[in-house]
Amino acid sequence: MNKIVFVVPDMAGGGTEKVITLLANEYVKRGIEVGILTFAGNEYAYPLDERVERYSAAMPSNGNPLVRVKRLVRMRQYFKRNKGCRIFSFSTIGTGFVVLSTLFMGRDMLVSERTDPQTCDHKPYRNFFYRFAKCLVCQTKDGVKCFPASIRKKACVIGNPVSGELAKAYIGNRKKEIVTAGRLQPVKNQRMLIEAFALFASRFEDYTLHFYGKGPLEDELKEQARRLGLKDKVIFHGFSGRVDMDIRESSMFVLSSNYEGVSNSMVEALALGLPVIATDCPVGGCRMYIEPGVNGLLVPVGDTQAMADAMCRLAKDTELAKKMSENAVKVREEYSIAKIADLMLRAAEGVKRL
Repeated sequence: MNKIVFVVPDMAGGGTEKVITLLANEYVKRGIEVGILTFAGNEYAYPLDERVERYSAAMPSNGNPLVRVKRLVRMRQYFKRNKGCRIFSFSTIGTGFVVLSTLFMGRDMLVSERTDPQTCDHKPYRNFFYRFAKCLVCQTKDGVKCFPASIRKKACVIGNPVSGELAKAYIGNRKKEIVTAGRLQPVKNQRMLIEAFALFASRFEDYTLHFYGKGPLEDELKEQARRLGLKDKVIFHGFSGRVDMDIRESSMFVLSSNYEGVSNSMVEALALGLPVIATDCPVGGCRMYIEPGVNGLLVPVGDTQAMADAMCRLAKDTELAKKMSENAVKVREEYSIAKIADLMLRAAEGVKRL
């Protein structure tokens, strides 16, 4: 098996970075040589097997053309030393850097689209460079439909994996905590979640809301909670490397995003057996994992009242919450890291029907 090299801006924390970590660790356990090439940083947030090679081509360029040229030179040097490697690009802009840095060298590249393709601000750039990939991996069928026909014909759908090291599903009395995890940024629409929690808390006063993650909106969200009289009921924990252990005994997990590819935090919450409420984001990442009323609940994007109503429904109906919990854990088997790692290798070999 040829060496696999993952290409990503940085490994500083996030859903994409977590998936790369899981895949890299799985492959080296199988005896496959693995490298991770970062081109805009050198921080690693998640535990990585010591056998995985780490290579930093550059730090963030901040628009500096000299840094970008240096990045391309260092990437080219790396790929010359690793001729014949299989490149797994988990970045739109990184795919362009791979193509440019391997000019006249040949490449065997798989591209993994990690978000809603409709939200890309540079579609002509993306579509041009994606044509150089042997295979495009999308997270949902609707995601595939966002690309031109020339790219769709080499696309396949592979969901996000569940770590084999994830904490066991919790069985017992749950804490009256509502949890969410993810970067604190506008696309996650945590403002709506706080508003929905305010409506919910007026009826269920003994619950608290817990945020796991960091980001630019933290101060604004804290101020919103204070303004709504929820300062002591909304708790911000920052980034956690083992959020699974932090949330496993909670009453419910809520995802309020405006759009997602597939939310890793949502998938992990399901695997932990948490009752999950999620917005029905475009391209269907949440819909792919959640069957409403069976293993979770879906609400319209941006609908504060519907979110609050769903939270109230779970708080009132303990039998429904229990049923959803029991069904949610089934994602552990269906999306195990071993299965997803196998599918990625098949995709890299050009197997289209997965």
